[in-house]
Amino acid sequence: MPSPTPAISDEEAILTLLRAESRGVVARDMDLLASLWAEDAVVVDAKHTPDDPSDDTRWEGIDAVLDRYVTLVFPGNPTYAEPADVQITVKGDRAEAVSTTQIGAERSPGGDRWTFVKRDGRWWIQSLTYNLEPGASN
Repeated sequence: MPSPTPAISDEEAILTLLRAESRGVVARDMDLLASLWAEDAVVVDAKHTPDDPSDDTRWEGIDAVLDRYVTLVFPGNPTYAEPADVQITVKGDRAEAVSTTQIGAERSPGGDRWTFVKRDGRWWIQSLTYNLEPGASN
């Protein structure tokens, strides 16, 4: 008789989502990426001015988020992406993670803030805000 699969913690489920998003970026796997994001997802480029939202670029909704991969992420031809220094906070059916941006040669400590929502028994990526490190140049 096979042994039951142990339940994973919310933190492990969220880390699994982040790792899957990284794999999807490198593999340019739109099906995988689409399976990770909530329908009402949002991505925000804070443009290194985290205290000034007036200059942010926003992609709202799953279609816009997926289009961002095609038009902005994939043309950079990332061969490596991996979440680093991830700090996860779970509060009920919501969670937040702060991580170091690590795509190709880019490494920006504390540069990404992710939010997650648990719906229908599973976690989804709700939002990503990146370029949070103040004063860096684009």
